[in-house]
Amino acid sequence: MNFRRALKILLGFFQKNNIRFAIIGAFGLSAYGFSRMTRDLDFVVDKASQSLVVSFLESLGYETLYASTGYSNHLHPDLDKGRLDFVYIGGQTAETIFSNTRLISLSQGISLPVPKPEHIAAMKIFAMKNDPSREYQEMADLQFLLSLPGVDRDKIKEYFKYYGLPERYEELAEKIENA
Repeated sequence: MNFRRALKILLGFFQKNNIRFAIIGAFGLSAYGFSRMTRDLDFVVDKASQSLVVSFLESLGYETLYASTGYSNHLHPDLDKGRLDFVYIGGQTAETIFSNTRLISLSQGISLPVPKPEHIAAMKIFAMKNDPSREYQEMADLQFLLSLPGVDRDKIKEYFKYYGLPERYEELAEKIENA
């Protein structure tokens, strides 16, 4: 996937349509110093823009592989355009996340908003709850996020409790203490 090409197309679209967004997934984690391989781009986007996003991607030749009220993923037959995944949020959650992003700079003048580590953690915990097959990857990412200096561990612990996974938080806290 040509990440730079896909980003330029999406950034222009987001800006033209005043769509609030932030980068998540591997690129979001890299903003905090955690690098891992990825084959896609992941975004969190304002829920009110979902139909516009999906229509735009389909007009570019992306196939919508899956779509629900909170998530969609898209694949283009041109491998350079690759796979794009979107999480859609609204209401107070959107206000909280989008008002607390920070900009990360990539080369050649591309800057992207990224959520706070605590908000990335909340999305990862939610993903793990809804798809237990993601547990291994999400737990590794969450361990990294919990290890960041200044991260609000109590807030992340609340998210684990909220999604019914308090024992997973305890596992990670123990690993971090014993590291």
